[in-house]
Amino acid sequence: MTESPSIFVMIVGFLLVLGPLVTVHELGHYLVGRWCGVKATAFSIGFGKELFGWTDRRGTRWKLSALPLGGYVQFAGDMNPASQPSEEWLALPEKERAQTFQAQPLWQRALIVAAGPFTNFAVAVAILAAFNFAYGKMVVPPVIGAVAERSAAAEAGLAPGDRIAAVDGKAVTSFDDLRNRVVPNPGANMVLTVTREERTFDVPFRVPEVVERDRFGNEFRIGRLGVASVTGRLQDVGPVEAVTLGVRQTGDIVVMMVQGIGQIVTGRRSVEELGGPIKIAKYSGEQLTLGWRAFAYFVALISINLAFINLLPIPALDGGHLAFYAVEAVRRKPLGQQSQEWAFRTGMALVLALMLFVTINDLISLPIFGS
Repeated sequence: MTESPSIFVMIVGFLLVLGPLVTVHELGHYLVGRWCGVKATAFSIGFGKELFGWTDRRGTRWKLSALPLGGYVQFAGDMNPASQPSEEWLALPEKERAQTFQAQPLWQRALIVAAGPFTNFAVAVAILAAFNFAYGKMVVPPVIGAVAERSAAAEAGLAPGDRIAAVDGKAVTSFDDLRNRVVPNPGANMVLTVTREERTFDVPFRVPEVVERDRFGNEFRIGRLGVASVTGRLQDVGPVEAVTLGVRQTGDIVVMMVQGIGQIVTGRRSVEELGGPIKIAKYSGEQLTLGWRAFAYFVALISINLAFINLLPIPALDGGHLAFYAVEAVRRKPLGQQSQEWAFRTGMALVLALMLFVTINDLISLPIFGS
């Protein structure tokens, strides 16, 4: 029997996840913009009609808007999608123009744009580092403690006591390394480099696909080798190592995201696994019912996801702006305003189409449609 949180819990979980993460993302843009001397005219959590807000002494309008699916910072002079100088911008007094986004050197504009996603990465690292510091790290060598009967490992001839030295030629230093290579890659062909006593040999195998279901009925397609680890030991870590581990764990999650997108593009995973706001709300409510630790870890995952998506080189996203700045750095001049505006319109259409697609995906997956 599956459990499901109430609609109210899902909404609360969704707001507790997305609200703070969007806020810190936009704060990243805002704070670096202020450091670069750029004036912000508006800071909005959500899109659409303003529900309430206030204007601070610097002239920034802080507001909460009706559609809580994002947010934005509007900098002075940012009057068109490509953030290029316009006649209106040229007509500004010199002092005001110096405080606009367009007036800043290329490296500062790039820094302002990149600040949002990297603030989300920093949030994830902080959460993971806090867990590492509070609870320590489990040290488990890449040594097989047991082999399941009729598993891929058993068929490949692996045995208890074998040490996994590498996967596809890449060194393995812990059992977590082995798990991170196998679990996200169901159906992949791999080669394990195994050390048994004083002998080293390669073991080719195909990662079997296993469908697992959690207590809420969510299905996950994972790879499973069919081995268990030896007993590990819990080791305390200091603050520096905790942060280092947090950075490494964040990087591992990004790698898995890239692998997941690659698997969807190549057809190894179904596009049905893509999720949008409804699925995020569902998972948010579920994790909230599991307690603060599970919920905090979920917030870290969504923060990484938000940063990763925003860095994709799609016009209208932060990554699209950064791609144009890279072109500008190479050409020593920006692309034409009309070209950039058409690119941003195309990018916005792509983003909206993707949002529509994942929302339909979310709706179809709801029990009311018989999924």
